[in-house]
Amino acid sequence: MRSFGVEEEFLLVDVQIGNHAAVGESLVAAASARNATGSDGRSTATQGNTLTTEVQREQVEAVSAPFTCLSDLAAALKEGRAEANRQALVFGARIAALGTSPLSALPHLVQTSRYRAMEARFGLPLREQLMCGFHVHVSVNSPDEGVAVLDRIRIWLPTLIALSANSPFWQGKDTGYASFRYQVWRRWPTAGPTEVFGSARAYQDLVEMLLSCDVLLDRGQIYFDARLSANYPTIEIRVPDVCTEAAHAVALAAVVRALVETAAKDWAEGKPPPAVPAEMLRLASWRASRYGLEDDLIHPELNRPRPAEESVAALLEHIGPALSETGDRSLVEETIRQILADGTGSVRQRTVMNGAGNLRKVVLDAAERTTS
Repeated sequence: MRSFGVEEEFLLVDVQIGNHAAVGESLVAAASARNATGSDGRSTATQGNTLTTEVQREQVEAVSAPFTCLSDLAAALKEGRAEANRQALVFGARIAALGTSPLSALPHLVQTSRYRAMEARFGLPLREQLMCGFHVHVSVNSPDEGVAVLDRIRIWLPTLIALSANSPFWQGKDTGYASFRYQVWRRWPTAGPTEVFGSARAYQDLVEMLLSCDVLLDRGQIYFDARLSANYPTIEIRVPDVCTEAAHAVALAAVVRALVETAAKDWAEGKPPPAVPAEMLRLASWRASRYGLEDDLIHPELNRPRPAEESVAALLEHIGPALSETGDRSLVEETIRQILADGTGSVRQRTVMNGAGNLRKVVLDAAERTTS
């Protein structure tokens, strides 16, 4: 089975009132020191996770090791959340899995040379960037297979945006979107859907052309919705919001691996990628970001608005054989049914806000559910 791993970005918030807590750098430094000396008896590395800083000091990221068994990944994902929260508590904070902060924010940049260079070049988008994604890495056997997979999964990515939508609030206001994080992320020059590449050489040629234009600082700023990893033999799917519920994250990781396996088999069998233009995918992604599962989605195979349940059903049918092969099908289908019935994280946030009338209550509710 293909190995896969995840990266989860979290907000750091005050334990009692939910305000932003700019302790990310201190948290990671202290955790690294404790793990190096073994003084607390824990090591994020041996538990299958690494804690890292993110762009802002109000964030921390848990990066899992690669696994082949979904139950192992699930255990590591939950332990990564627990470890991040344990380390945050040392500084009077806790983690909250929210795609964007509901509260007004002027975050504090982590002071690395790269982030300072990004701020100098890109200005406000970098300074305002306080949002949390869920990135899934899946192994591929070669760059050729990886690009073939990218060409074949692209039509399904808007459905992942809808299933993971968890960012309705921005700067203290309800945006009307289910995933406003995706809209904010699109401000970056390379963010968004891509055309069919056709070959690994075509992919690399495009990357080199983009890098030659003196806009991007480095390959790390190739922010396609899905991309070849610059550091690992994987492809990286980047569109989902971080999920408040750990079970949702586990199921989405399994969906992504099944998408990759299905695409790789289609390529091996000579099936061409769907000839859907990037303009259509941008529109489908916008609609998924706007409504989540609360209205029609652009059906990934019909390219027409259809009830969200139909798009999700088409996704599950498409990847069903791959899910059966890994033994993940029943878990994924049950979790997706729960998301359809109960709503995504954005629905939960709005429900809490409507009941409490207080965005800090939204933050604290998410913090509680992130590690429950």
